[in-house]
Amino acid sequence: MADQSLTNQEICLATLRDNDRDRYLACLLSPDDKRGALAAIYAFSAELARIRDLVHDPLPGEVRMQYWRDLLEGRAHGSTQANPIAAALLSAIEAHHLPQQTLENMIDARIFDLYDDPMETRLSLEGYAGETASALIQLASLVLAPEEAARSAEAAGHAGVAQAIAGLLLLMPLHRHRGQLYIPVEILSATGLDRDAFLSGEDRPRISAAIEAFSGLGRDHLAKARSVAISPTVFPAFLPVALAEPVLVSAQKAGAGLFERQLQRSQLRRQAAMLLALMRKKI
Repeated sequence: MADQSLTNQEICLATLRDNDRDRYLACLLSPDDKRGALAAIYAFSAELARIRDLVHDPLPGEVRMQYWRDLLEGRAHGSTQANPIAAALLSAIEAHHLPQQTLENMIDARIFDLYDDPMETRLSLEGYAGETASALIQLASLVLAPEEAARSAEAAGHAGVAQAIAGLLLLMPLHRHRGQLYIPVEILSATGLDRDAFLSGEDRPRISAAIEAFSGLGRDHLAKARSVAISPTVFPAFLPVALAEPVLVSAQKAGAGLFERQLQRSQLRRQAAMLLALMRKKI
């Protein structure tokens, strides 16, 4: 009979392979003894991120979010072992002393995804990214090398914002179809747009200007992340960030054309980029 923890790890990795291929590869490129905990926190994040795809209304989504909040607070619904990702997450928290509040903040931030409310300001966007992508980098850093994690906090903050913006650009066609918009209203206003005008897709020059500014914000944060030294022991936590720049650059060039254009590079090119980043220790 297979060891239960190994089974949970395999299920977490399978979840990532299906829902977050880049972090799946990041796990495989990480030290063997850290892979299980990394897979658990990445799978937890992937589960939160895909809730909007699984529900038609916000309320069922909030119920799913509440399941994870109750789990973290010790009020699990039924046997934790019945949910391999939940069991693996609790094991990772215990083994690596991961901060519960950071995980709860991640859940709270993801509530925004369930609704179609506008992202009002750059600070709102940076806060959302900080509690999702940046927090995930920092949690992974704690798993990899807790003594080095604090030193990487600034880099994780900026890297997470850059990564989040790149991800939102890739998903922009889907979000627009749903009526969701993550470009801050203050950026839209600066280009002469409002939420409805952007979503209508008609004023392509102004939409292009808004997308260029949004992408530029991501590139600014990426440059700041690169200006901070990252310890080699926590570098695997930053591997997916190595994929952000090509998306940000392509989005700036595509402008409104990204509604019809695929910005995502092939899986093979993304794998090569992450391997090269690991070798160079540069994002």
